[in-house]
Amino acid sequence: MRGKMLFLTGLAAGFVLGSRAGREKYEEIRQNAKKLWESPSVQEAAGVAQAQATKLYSEGKDKLQTSKLGEKLHVAGESETDSLTSSNSKAI
Repeated sequence: MRGKMLFLTGLAAGFVLGSRAGREKYEEIRQNAKKLWESPSVQEAAGVAQAQATKLYSEGKDKLQTSKLGEKLHVAGESETDSLTSSNSKAI
């Protein structure tokens, strides 16, 4: 029993001391990450990446809509919308 008590006491002391050191290190890492993220070069790169992602999304969406699969999905979507609209109008 005494061994368990000593172990738990050591564990508690280690936790308290480690959490203090851990919190300081965490804050240091957080501040450095914030500085890095707010730097103009990183913000510029993020803007370029976002613009490219938006462009690729639009191009992919347009290609899908003009493909056979896109036409099938569009037709299926219209028939589902029509059936939902007719069932809603019946309920009113």
